[in-house]
Parts: sequence; structure tokens; C-alpha cells
Amino acid sequence: QVQLVESGGGLVQPGGSLRLSCAASGSIFSINVMGWYRQAPGKERELVATISTGGTTNYADSVKGRFTISRDNTKNTVYLQMNSLKPEDTAVYYCNANVGTYFSSGIRWSDYWGQGTQVTVSS
Repeated sequence: QVQLVESGGGLVQPGGSLRLSCAASGSIFSINVMGWYRQAPGKERELVATISTGGTTNYADSVKGRFTISRDNTKNTVYLQMNSLKPEDTAVYYCNANVGTYFSSGIRWSDYWGQGTQVTVSS
């Protein structure tokens, strides 16, 4: 089984910064794409950013130039540096990873989600 554990959320004033972390643990063979999603009250979950094993990144238009996604493959960890935060960034942020795990006849690839961490941007 694989677990994704997020940390780093909290309350911040508009214009402030936060850094989210998400560490994967378990019987991991390899991790493909990792990413961050968010869900605001009354809204659907949306993509924030993704990063491939090789470092190719993809961002939602709403966060381009303000957020930076990165990963440490040696630690199975993905980060989200959030700068110039706005009230509309308020949401629960979820980590996602496409993980290959060992099982009896080979490697199985599955998507896993973290439990979510609250980010609130307010004065």
C-alpha cells in the first residue's frame, strides 16, 4: 500500500507565501507524474500543477508565474511553492501521484491521493 502525506498548509495574508510538501511511502517501485490539485467550497477539484519524473511541469493558467512545483525523486516527495497568494487560492490542496508498486506478477501502476491540506488566504 502507498501513502501520500501532505504538510505545509495554513492561514496566510494576501500576497504571502506557503510551501506545501507531499511525501510518498510504501512498497514503491517508481513514481511517474506527481501533482497538486485543489478544491474550494462548492467547486469541483481542479488541477494546480503537475511534474513528470524528468521535471517537465504543467500549470493551471490561474497560478502561472506565482506557483512552482518541484520534486525530489530520492525522497519520493513533491513540493508546491506558492507566492503572491490571493484569496481565490483558498482551498483544500491535494497531492496526487501515479505510483508503480510491487505485486506477485510484476508492477502495478495506480493513482494515489493525499488526505488534503487546507490553505486559507485572508486578511
